[in-house]
Amino acid sequence: MNAIPRWLFAATLCCLVAFAAPLASAQAGYPSRPIKLVVPYPPAALTDLLARAIGERLGAALKQPVVIENKPGAGTLVGAEFVAKQPPDGYTLLMATSTTLGISPALYRSSPVNPVKDFAPVSPVGTVNFFLIANPAFPARNVAEAIDTIKRNPGKFNYASVGSGSPHHLFMEALKTKYGLVIQHVPYKGTPAALTDLLGGNVQVMFSDATVAVPNIKAGKVTALGTSAAKQTALLPDVPPIAATVAGFDWQAWQGIVAPAGTPKEIVARLSDELQKIQATPEFREQLLKFGMEPFPPQTSAEFTAMIAAEQPLWAKAIKDSGAKVD
Repeated sequence: MNAIPRWLFAATLCCLVAFAAPLASAQAGYPSRPIKLVVPYPPAALTDLLARAIGERLGAALKQPVVIENKPGAGTLVGAEFVAKQPPDGYTLLMATSTTLGISPALYRSSPVNPVKDFAPVSPVGTVNFFLIANPAFPARNVAEAIDTIKRNPGKFNYASVGSGSPHHLFMEALKTKYGLVIQHVPYKGTPAALTDLLGGNVQVMFSDATVAVPNIKAGKVTALGTSAAKQTALLPDVPPIAATVAGFDWQAWQGIVAPAGTPKEIVARLSDELQKIQATPEFREQLLKFGMEPFPPQTSAEFTAMIAAEQPLWAKAIKDSGAKVD
């Protein structure tokens, strides 16, 4: 084999150095302009409020504005697809949820995004524990009594959700599947309509996020039967996890930030570090509780990546078992 001429080696080396220098400089100077944080939900939705709280703090830490842009649609996949196709330079981020990177890709047969391949996970920023609530006239005061009541009255009761394939739907279907319960699913276009019918007695039970459930529980308007996550909730510590009765029941929704796949590791690490610092402040943790959310245990980008990958078969099975279809 002939040796590479010195002049060719030197020229190649110079080209590599010339190419790498601007890239290294760009990463070292990151960020040098405003960052866009895409929210795949409408303005004023929980995810939007959280994104604005995060964006304000992240912008202050990075000394560049973080601009919120709402792109709802297709079960949050419109916003996700937009971000996945942006340059992987750290200037376009996605406020992702377990719906965005877990439920919707499994629910939509022709999903435009691959949750594992299309994104560089940065950091989770909060978790949503759902409450199983009931109309006060429903003859049960805890999960065990609810299961027994439904079993003894097959087909008599209805449960509400905010749509086929929503966490509200899938969590209840997990209980149905485990115990062979016969209870009718009534999907609604949003939580307000579902709650109105629950309070009116047209449906008897439903899973609800804390922003809606907690004030109604405290006001005595609904009965709290249990929570979806296996851990005890800090929002209402007296409400036991469903897992205390149903072994292995552990469902919750998360919110986190991801970047397009291929974003330099140094930029991902910088963002992850800043987000971890934000989450560690008492002020932000208190704001999460006001949103009806709880802090997510600290995770590195690698840990967040592994969590998203591990959840894929779980969501896919839940959707298959429920028979959920896009409305």
